Amino acid sequence: ATFMPQVLPQGTVNVYFEAAAVIVSLILLGRYFEAKAKGRTSQAIQHLVGMQPKIARIQRDGQVVEVPVAEVVSGTIVEIRPGERVPVDGEVVDGYSYIDESMITGEPVPVEKIIGHQVVGGTVNQNGTLNIRATAVGASSVLSQIIRMVEQAQGSKLPIQGLVDKVTMWFVPAVMLIAAITFLVWFVWGPEPALTFGLVNAVAVLIIACPCAMGLATPTSIMVGTGRGAELGVLFRKGEALQLLQEAQVLAVDKTGTLTEGKPTLTDFNVQSGFERKQVLTLVASIEAKSEHPIALAIVQAAESEGLNLLPVTAFNSITGSGIEAEVSGQKVQIGADRYMHQLGLDTSSFQAIAAQLGEEGKTPLYVAIDQKLAAIIAVADPIKETTYAAIEALHQLGLKVAMITGDNRHTAQAIAKKLNIDEVVAEVLPEGKVDTVRQLQKQYGRLAFVGDGINDAPALAQADVGLAIGTGTDVAIEAADVVLMSGSLKGVPNAIALSKATMRNIRQNLFWAFVYNVALIPIAAGALYPAFGVLLSPMFAAGAMALSSVFVLGNALRLKRFHAPVQ
Repeated sequence: ATFMPQVLPQGTVNVYFEAAAVIVSLILLGRYFEAKAKGRTSQAIQHLVGMQPKIARIQRDGQVVEVPVAEVVSGTIVEIRPGERVPVDGEVVDGYSYIDESMITGEPVPVEKIIGHQVVGGTVNQNGTLNIRATAVGASSVLSQIIRMVEQAQGSKLPIQGLVDKVTMWFVPAVMLIAAITFLVWFVWGPEPALTFGLVNAVAVLIIACPCAMGLATPTSIMVGTGRGAELGVLFRKGEALQLLQEAQVLAVDKTGTLTEGKPTLTDFNVQSGFERKQVLTLVASIEAKSEHPIALAIVQAAESEGLNLLPVTAFNSITGSGIEAEVSGQKVQIGADRYMHQLGLDTSSFQAIAAQLGEEGKTPLYVAIDQKLAAIIAVADPIKETTYAAIEALHQLGLKVAMITGDNRHTAQAIAKKLNIDEVVAEVLPEGKVDTVRQLQKQYGRLAFVGDGINDAPALAQADVGLAIGTGTDVAIEAADVVLMSGSLKGVPNAIALSKATMRNIRQNLFWAFVYNVALIPIAAGALYPAFGVLLSPMFAAGAMALSSVFVLGNALRLKRFHAPVQ
């Protein structure tokens, strides 16, 4: 039209410089908004990287000097002052403080740190000065592992993306065919100037149908969803876990260390009138200190936590299958089950109500006799974590069945299940039998998520549709799991499932609007409204609408940043 106007038919000689400029400008503007929004989707990674301190204060030749963190090697003693970020992972060798580990675990309450405790690089020291020995630096640090996991999850493809790819594979050639047909229809049957109408409408179809929004629909939601998960202490090691988790029908949990604290604790200690609690506990702990049994260790730890001093023990004797006896400070002390007390000729009926209650709770009572008099009834159990109750209630609200897998006897397991409102109990399971149990539950219910501690439960985590490993704040490199819960409590599970559901809902919204928008506007761009209303869609408006569709999808994905965890 510019250089050879005579070639074109009369009445079709039009130049479209302003339309071309506006189309390019609008597409660039859309790309700019898209880039800004995309940048916000990866803020979680930038936030984590920003938590890595650049400088460390180390001890060298008796002096404290500041060096770049990259120069710190394992074994170096690092000083951390109040208010500073911990530069590297390490073990406390001197000092006492509280550390805010919320960036790792999602837990808002600062954690006490004393000599021998582990600290994680990037966490914030609160009020005391600590000296730590560096144990993991650079790429091996917990923070680096977390960043690597989040990056891998954000770059992965979900199964739903395969469907999008298939649709797009057919959609693009179909649109090009529609554009060609549009040109031919207008050129052959359209009013004059037919060539102009044909070209303009064909170009409008191509622009309006550009499937950019469809391509953005899934990856942007994944990026925001996994980033929000990292902020809540939920790490998706594999992207597909984000989709599979929301399909889970049943959650199987390992009892010890998952539902419970994982170590025996003295839970009940009732004394008869005429005896003093502290005196009896001192005598019992003094004798139990001679034993290596976990129950004995729990009683000794309880006495030490109350500041009681253990006494010398003489004439210690273990009665096989019954209990133990010894002399402490001139007093004869005997500890054992009810049958041992009956053998000694003692009546345990005064503790009958307490013993019955302990039995209902799945605890085994032990009795204490001092100088042939019944003195106390005690129970040691693995206590349920405080966060477990709220977590199981949240899982039920999300529509999941909860099954508990344990090696405990059936009576103890049923008592705990009743207390926690667990739907199904599989008790007396040997470690190697967990995988078979998971398979049976999968046949019974369908998709199954398994929660374990990530080490003993590796085969079961691998067998489950989605394996969730409860970390300890530092134990993040758990290869068998698809999802790592940094908080060390079960409450991360309903948060992970709720986030998975929210992310998939967000992806479906994005795909619906991206696809429906394209399908709805293609006929208008082709000129379907012209015969009845005389309305055509200018390529400029088509470019603006295409840019807006991409921005809409990104804006919708960014709503996931405001996701609130159901269990705080």
